[in-house]
Amino acid sequence: MPGRKKKFDRASCLACAGKTEEDRLILELRAIHRTMNALYEGKGSWKRVLIVLGRTGPITQKALTNRLGIQPGSVSAVLGKMEAMGLITRTPSAADQRTMDLRLTPEGESQAALAADQRAARHREMFACLSSEDKTALLRLLETLNADWEERFAGK
Repeated sequence: MPGRKKKFDRASCLACAGKTEEDRLILELRAIHRTMNALYEGKGSWKRVLIVLGRTGPITQKALTNRLGIQPGSVSAVLGKMEAMGLITRTPSAADQRTMDLRLTPEGESQAALAADQRAARHREMFACLSSEDKTALLRLLETLNADWEERFAGK
């Protein structure tokens, strides 16, 4: 059917993959990536914007765009909807006339706290199968891998 996403068949991919540990590691990372994409709304979702604004306080639209890692046009549409919903205010920046200052409204602060609580609960649920020691070991391994890849594969 057009428009329907196929469910990722991890077992099938593992069966047809190479037999090396490296092949299996890549497939497991891909499966985790797909699951995380399904659990999150995206880089420029209004919930993510609320969480960032709730943590930073007032911020320029340019700084928010940089923090989210998305294009300015992408965030503008989200901010327009959020402003119409009464979650944020946008005012011209006194420091840089090319950008806007963003601030949560009282309703936006309430929604930001709710979104942050929901995210924290989701994160606890995502790692509930691991002990504290397992989480510490996994974090150490991922940090090591990430640092190595950033150094060796930067710009590739």
